[in-house]
Amino acid sequence: MGGKTLSAEDVRRLYDQHGPALVAYACGFVTDAAAAEDVVHGVFLRLLSAEITTPDVPVAYVYRSVRNAALNARRSGLKLAELDPQSSVFRHRDRNQEAALALEKALAELPEEQREAVVMRVWSGLTLEEIAAAVGVPLNTIASRYRYALEKLREKLRRYERNENGAMENGK
Repeated sequence: MGGKTLSAEDVRRLYDQHGPALVAYACGFVTDAAAAEDVVHGVFLRLLSAEITTPDVPVAYVYRSVRNAALNARRSGLKLAELDPQSSVFRHRDRNQEAALALEKALAELPEEQREAVVMRVWSGLTLEEIAAAVGVPLNTIASRYRYALEKLREKLRRYERNENGAMENGK
């Protein structure tokens, strides 16, 4: 497998582009925002401090590393917390905190495999091929997980959709 050692600048760029999405992704495994941030920071510190050769798609490698670190943290009994309305991972573009929390809750209710496909695709912009490489499953499987997840999210979040006038369907 090809690969390269990332420079500090490469690592910083990866963190700037994907850090928030990686924290949201890690929350799917540990459900505590502070623990998720710790997991992500740990992965990036290892990237900075060690001479790690990454595959040709570094972002896929980082997602896999965050997934593994989060699962290890969960296995080692890291404290799991309920969703805290004051520390939501998401911010709604219209500052509608209710909608942001509804999204966070809807994502948390998805099966783990579907949630990771959505977070990696929507928040980090990975292609389905890159997601398949990151999680080590066939492309068709990722495509199905992503499609099923979007269907479930649409159903759960229907009340927050905008009508043709730009108003929220629930009147807010």
